[in-house]
Amino acid sequence: MRPVQRYLRSGAGGRSGTRPGLVLLVAGALAGAACGAGTSTPAPAVPVLGRPAGVFAHGAGFGRVRPSTIFNGGDPTGLVSHIAWKSWGGPRAVGTGTSDYVGPSQSVATGTQETVTVVAFNLGTCHGKRMYRAVEWYFPQHGQAFNPGRYENICTGTYVPAL
Repeated sequence: MRPVQRYLRSGAGGRSGTRPGLVLLVAGALAGAACGAGTSTPAPAVPVLGRPAGVFAHGAGFGRVRPSTIFNGGDPTGLVSHIAWKSWGGPRAVGTGTSDYVGPSQSVATGTQETVTVVAFNLGTCHGKRMYRAVEWYFPQHGQAFNPGRYENICTGTYVPAL
C-alpha cells in the first residue's frame, strides 16, 4: 500500500505540528499491525442450540444462537423462558431462566414457576452445522445438579436415556 499524506491546518490557515503541517501516515504498516501478518484461519461459526428434530420438531429455540426461550413441545415443564446466558461458544453454555418446577408426588398442574439453570453441551457438528447437541435444565435450589448422562439430544430429537 502507498503511504497516505495528510496536511493538518490550524486556526486561520496556519500550519500546525513540528514539521510544517505534514503528517505522514503509513497505512500499510498500520493495517499490518492491526490485522496481523501472514495467513489466518476463519473463526468457527457461532454454535446454535441444536435443531428442531424428532420429538422436539415442534419446539422453540432450537437452531438459534442464545435463545431466550426453549420449548421441547411437551408439557409446561418443557418450557424455559427468560433465559439469560452467562456463557456461549465454549464446550458448555450456561444460562438461567424460568420454568415449571414439579416436585415429587406433584402433578404438572400444581407446578410453580421457579429459577432454573440451563446447560447446553456436547458441542460439535450435526447435519453440517456447528451446534450444541445436548441440553438439560435443573433446579439447584431443590438439590438438583447437572447430569451429563440425562439430557435432550437436540441433534437427533430424542431423550437420553430414552423415556
